Amino acid sequence: MNNNLFLRILSSLVLAPLCFYIIYKGSFYFICFLLICLGIMAIEAKKLVSSKMHFLTLLVFISFSFFCAYTIRNYYIGNETKSLIIFYGVLLISISTDIGGYVFGKIIKGPKLTMISPNKTYSGSVGGLILTVLILIIYSINFSSEINFFYNLYSNNFIYFLFIIISASLLSQIGDLMISFLKRKAKIKNTGNIIPGHGGILDRMDGMIFTFPYMYIWIIFLDI
Repeated sequence: MNNNLFLRILSSLVLAPLCFYIIYKGSFYFICFLLICLGIMAIEAKKLVSSKMHFLTLLVFISFSFFCAYTIRNYYIGNETKSLIIFYGVLLISISTDIGGYVFGKIIKGPKLTMISPNKTYSGSVGGLILTVLILIIYSINFSSEINFFYNLYSNNFIYFLFIIISASLLSQIGDLMISFLKRKAKIKNTGNIIPGHGGILDRMDGMIFTFPYMYIWIIFLDI
């Protein structure tokens, strides 16, 4: 195991429980967490674009994504558990896509997906989709209750469920590729180094930029 992979795993084991706890606590803690992340991501985003207009556009979009994340976390007023279950589900889409892409890409390898990010492969992309669908099915079944948005979707219309999960996973990959494209143009490997083994916060949360707004629209539209 190389040093970077070791740091990647170690920092994930330390930071993931902390982030999940802050999300669970919600309220003031979650707002502070989002604002700190947004501030750091604004600094990181400035490295990616030279134009002030492009920087403001990127910052507005990231801010909107954070707004959607906050709204989803507090969507069901008076039903904290229901809000948490749906938020963790959306989070799982991006995390599963990322892990699936990394693991399947490393094991199977094969043709490159795009020159924007030379390490990404078709096998990683498909693997990310497959793992995300499987994880969300397990998540839906384990929380088989009417308060689980994903369980209601899964049990009422499985085709809808598959379409939403797969399209959300694809959007997560597009968010990743978008930031990779900007990094390539700026000639930098990572947006920062605040997370050992991972890089910057924007490197880790790039897939969520599109996923949270997309899922927010579906949550409002379906209202289940």
